[in-house]
Amino acid sequence: MNNISTRFTIKDLENLSGIKAHTIRIWEKRYGILVPSRTDTNIRFYDSKGLKKLLNVSLLYKSGYKISKIAKLSEDELRTLVKESMAKGNGDAAYFDALVLSMLTFNQALFEHTYNRLVADYSFRHVFVEVLVPLLHNIGIHWQSESITPANEHFISNLIQQKLHVNIERVQHIMPDNHDEVYVLYLPENEIHELGLLYLHYELMLKGYHSIYLGQSVPMDNLITLQSSFNRITYVSYFTIRPEQGEVESYLEQFGEKVLVRNEDCFWVTGRNVRHSDIEVESNQLILFNDLNEILNKIV
Repeated sequence: MNNISTRFTIKDLENLSGIKAHTIRIWEKRYGILVPSRTDTNIRFYDSKGLKKLLNVSLLYKSGYKISKIAKLSEDELRTLVKESMAKGNGDAAYFDALVLSMLTFNQALFEHTYNRLVADYSFRHVFVEVLVPLLHNIGIHWQSESITPANEHFISNLIQQKLHVNIERVQHIMPDNHDEVYVLYLPENEIHELGLLYLHYELMLKGYHSIYLGQSVPMDNLITLQSSFNRITYVSYFTIRPEQGEVESYLEQFGEKVLVRNEDCFWVTGRNVRHSDIEVESNQLILFNDLNEILNKIV
């Protein structure tokens, strides 16, 4: 799994493009949009060239072009019209497809162009929450189904992380309004998925809160040392892969015993492994959030 997959099922195409398999088959028969290959055992599959073409077709289709017109375009005309459509900016769906295409083709120029169009039309919050978060969610699904590789995921994640750091740097000059309430953001040991937490760091600073970002793989005992410097701390974390779902409840219990020793402090947690864990919260110092939006609403 070091290179982009060279064979895709029609289900892969549906997942990556957002176009239903039934619709793809109709487009094949009626317009010749794609021509699938077959294995020695007569199983249909599509190559990476076919996937890229479908993503371009999907981008134009979601931008309002009729499939009958798209089908008549040559390969060069198709690519040219896609560039023109992206230059105009035709909604989140078109941007989303362009970002997927940039990921699959390792095309940083396409990513930069798409991102710049997005931030020209929308706030950074809209771009991150409404476009990039769904993109990352879909990437996780495709990675598990082997439609994409870790290389694709790392490529797009690193580009998104760069944009987060740029925006964080822009708001770091804002002086905190409330020095009594401090947010400490960290990821537990062996947890490295920090994009959501970085975005929360950005939002907290933007709103004038004192936010301290500790980053990845922080041992629980290290968190206690901050209590000598601050009277009230809200710890914030994301559980994506660690602790594992079966270990979440135990981790939270240890956190309560070791870290939440002062009544003034509390712990906010979200992430995939929190959503999928059936935990009953008995402490008012611990709040579990289903997603990023719930925390954003909390810090308004």
